[in-house]
Amino acid sequence: MRKFTTILIILALIFSVSCGRSKVRRDAKQPRMISLELVKDAPANKYVNLDYGIRLNIQDARGDKRMIQIYDASYSADYRVDPEVKDFVEESLRQYARTMGFALEADVSTDYMLQVFIKEFHVDYLSGKGWTGTVTLDVEIYDHDRKIVYPRTSAKGRFSDSSGAPQNFAEASRVVNEAYANALEKIDWDRVAFFLHRASSPKNEANKQVTGEGNTALEHLTIHWSIQSRPAGADCYWRVKSSTPNVKNQNERYLAPTPYESTETFDIKGLTYNNAGDVQVEIRCSKAGYMDQKKVFDMLSVIDEKEISTMFVLVKDE
Repeated sequence: MRKFTTILIILALIFSVSCGRSKVRRDAKQPRMISLELVKDAPANKYVNLDYGIRLNIQDARGDKRMIQIYDASYSADYRVDPEVKDFVEESLRQYARTMGFALEADVSTDYMLQVFIKEFHVDYLSGKGWTGTVTLDVEIYDHDRKIVYPRTSAKGRFSDSSGAPQNFAEASRVVNEAYANALEKIDWDRVAFFLHRASSPKNEANKQVTGEGNTALEHLTIHWSIQSRPAGADCYWRVKSSTPNVKNQNERYLAPTPYESTETFDIKGLTYNNAGDVQVEIRCSKAGYMDQKKVFDMLSVIDEKEISTMFVLVKDE
């Protein structure tokens, strides 16, 4: 009986050790986690009250999408990444931009687009050097017409820690997150914000065309009109005359009777500061019993002087 009991105890111990080893093997097969998170806050409210909003478009342009590309250890790297890189960059970059004060998706007709290409996003382990994270983001900016205004530039972030062990995937996560934060900081956000300001003067955006969407300095330039006649009470008409194909000639439109005083803005499609010298404003003054009179104003002078001011001395039609 005692011998039988001893055999049972030995079998129980063997079973227990076997189960323990099986559990260790199963645990060893479970992939380690590389967790992505935004580890540095953006400077708060640095770019508030900009004239235009911005839209983000993220593309995963990595040639090698492995998170670990070099792993100098005696065993293979079994891991998974959470969340996926593209999803993480989209979400975190939105958070980063909002914190800085950018208005995201404010108005589809005037928003600029920030195009971001993920070129590199990985963390590697080298014996003696530890974990090294590398993140490269290429950035382009397009205006509301989807014309490129800021050619592609690269923002590269690196971070390393020689003290990390190859099995320490928490350290690998920290290193790649720090590298990503460094890449975000290297984006020229001041330059991004520059394009979201409407220029204070048409001269500062000399080639920007009026489209009717209110996103040019020309459309916000106020012109003082002062049209007088002797005698008063003459009807005034105005039209646009153009010798550039970018601006169409316009039919005559009724303005008001004299005396006319007003402050208004222009909405002349295709007009730029640079082509304003090829555009004119013609004003016609008409009154029963008097001969019609016309005066022409050079658009460039009108823009520079911010004024159309004239006096018509009418001559009787006898």
